[in-house]
Amino acid sequence: MGELVDIVDSLENKVSKLLHRLEVLNQANTKLKNELASLREEHDTTKVALGTWEEKYNSLKLANTLLGSDTNKKEAKLKINTLIRELDSCIAQLAE
Repeated sequence: MGELVDIVDSLENKVSKLLHRLEVLNQANTKLKNELASLREEHDTTKVALGTWEEKYNSLKLANTLLGSDTNKKEAKLKINTLIRELDSCIAQLAE
């Protein structure tokens, strides 16, 4: 009979340890989920900032080209042609 009590006590002890381990892992999981959400938000913010800086860079590059920089004259002409085609397309759509 004493042996059975020892087995039950051992099982209770193991179940208690497992429940404690489960609680610790759940807390760690929650912490990691919060950290992941924070990092995703930071990533999204960084992507938006990068897009803004890329637009500024392209605008500055185009402005330098239009001011007479020899390095990007071909690129400026292509950009102007693209803008003219877009304007022609808008005008054609408005005329319909």
